Amino acid sequence: MGKFWILLLCVMFASCATDLDVRKKIRGVSYVAVRDTIGPEEVKPLQALNADHASVMPYGFLRDSGSSEVIYNTPRQWFGEREEGVRQYIRELHKMNIRVMVKPHLWIGRGFFTGDLTMENEQDWKHLQDSYRSYILFYAKLAEEEGAELFCIGTELHSFAIERPEFFRDLIREVRKVFSGELTYAENWDQYQNISFWGELDLIGVDAYFPLTASKTPEVDELLEEWERHKDALEACALKYEKPILFAEYGYRSTDYNTKAPWDSSRKEVSVNLQAQVNALRAMAEVIWEEDWFAGGFLWKWFPFHQKAGGKDDNRFTIQNKPAEALIREVYKIQK
Repeated sequence: MGKFWILLLCVMFASCATDLDVRKKIRGVSYVAVRDTIGPEEVKPLQALNADHASVMPYGFLRDSGSSEVIYNTPRQWFGEREEGVRQYIRELHKMNIRVMVKPHLWIGRGFFTGDLTMENEQDWKHLQDSYRSYILFYAKLAEEEGAELFCIGTELHSFAIERPEFFRDLIREVRKVFSGELTYAENWDQYQNISFWGELDLIGVDAYFPLTASKTPEVDELLEEWERHKDALEACALKYEKPILFAEYGYRSTDYNTKAPWDSSRKEVSVNLQAQVNALRAMAEVIWEEDWFAGGFLWKWFPFHQKAGGKDDNRFTIQNKPAEALIREVYKIQK
């Protein structure tokens, strides 16, 4: 019997309850920004999931890969993506005792991947750095004003971060002057080991879309075997920097072949496979969740209007109204 299921049995018996609180993990979701305000009814489903954290994601935009101007907090953005909405979401989440990580995301036009963002000359680099600093400090100050517990200084920017590490070290110092909570940075699964400034942060943030198997419906046992090599590398990174690993994002789509390239969010037609999603999340829970160096994670992703989200015909990342929702409810219950 896997470690996860042994722990699950313990939860069912009061005599085991005290042993489960040795280390409390972050039981989070990535809370999707929408056009509207939210209220208690949009937060209660998180409590039912046994979640205790949510990441709120204010977006900034570059018009294309050649642009160095970060556009943010504009009236054209959805409510939840700009200042007014971020404040309102944090307040409503806090009312229901859900802690918050403010996690700015860049979006680059024409489908350009943020990890490949780089500039051709020093003038453009300076403009990008100045613009990005303004964007991050704007939301770091907001996070402090609203009492957010965590702040993420960037998401999947490895070319920028690797080419300009001193800029990010300076940025971390500047953020600490205005934000008193914990800091992280979210790097992609294949680049986190190349980031040099983890020691300046409180948590090593990894977007955990690790490739596992090419099976149509991957079995838990084969996924457990594949996870071992990734687990060893994660543990080595945590020990090197003496910082816990946070899965700033983790999740799987409810599709066939969902662990072959888990980062694939394309809207091409693929079959719905609810069991594949369950198996992938179960394997991750068994291998990773009880490790001492693991701080928890934020499930990608969760929509505010729960009854309308997901469902048995949905092949996207959300677990809402799918069998995987019951699984995560039990995983998060164990961590309470």
